Amino acid sequence: MQFANNSITRYKLVEETICYGVSNNFATILAISPSAFLERALDPSHGHSVMSATSTIQSRFLSTGSLGDPLAADALRRAWATVDADSCPRQYNFHLHTVCSDGKLEPEVLIEQAIELGLAGLAITDHHRVSGFGRAWQRLQQIARACPQRSLPHLWSGVEINGWLDGTEVHLLGYAFDPDCRLLSRYLQGSAVPVVQAVEVINALHEAGGMVVLAHPARYGRSVTELIPAAARLGVDGVETYYAYKNPIPWQPSPMQTRVVRELSATYGLFDTCGTDTHGPSLLSRL
Repeated sequence: MQFANNSITRYKLVEETICYGVSNNFATILAISPSAFLERALDPSHGHSVMSATSTIQSRFLSTGSLGDPLAADALRRAWATVDADSCPRQYNFHLHTVCSDGKLEPEVLIEQAIELGLAGLAITDHHRVSGFGRAWQRLQQIARACPQRSLPHLWSGVEINGWLDGTEVHLLGYAFDPDCRLLSRYLQGSAVPVVQAVEVINALHEAGGMVVLAHPARYGRSVTELIPAAARLGVDGVETYYAYKNPIPWQPSPMQTRVVRELSATYGLFDTCGTDTHGPSLLSRL
């Protein structure tokens, strides 16, 4: 088989399908469906070819290369196990928004800021959308190809979804999930699903291979001593322990709320996570 060029890129197909391919236009491949990719890959006129491919096409391709897998829940657990009050915003940041929902940053600019800050890992958690994650992932791939020796952050898939928990509407953060999982599709249409129960969202994210965190648990006008146990009973994996409730500059987690939430997370065996909940132009603050 003739290859279009000698640059072999490894592609990982979500849901256990792997192909090894060659590309002279990576961004184009990411923008098309897997079936369309295979049609082009097997047609030399498109400048793509594959060494092997399976017949099971259920999701889009994600290049892993030297970057972290955006669906790697195990890597996320290891990162969360190290999170403390000093992790955010310059080491990890797991709560970020772009213009794809209600933020001000273009996804490409966001990932460039993350690189400049030297972040080890992050997730874009737009409300009920994953398009911002997709755009940031493509930009990260472009940078990785242009600067193969540069240290780059691990970008996980992410989303923020509304759900009702014990009579209170809360926000649930999903991470490291397969965005193409059909069980998630109703929650990724750009707006909240009316009166959806938190347990439905949690189960859907878990079915998609993801992890679930209760966002800013002290912001709902309901005691965290009620909400966190209720969320734990439904199977959440963590709580956003380190959160700045009064938007201080410079950003720092609120001490009183952090102490109480951390005690509860330890009691219920939950991960402590952190995030600036950025909606403005800088990853170093919320607004």
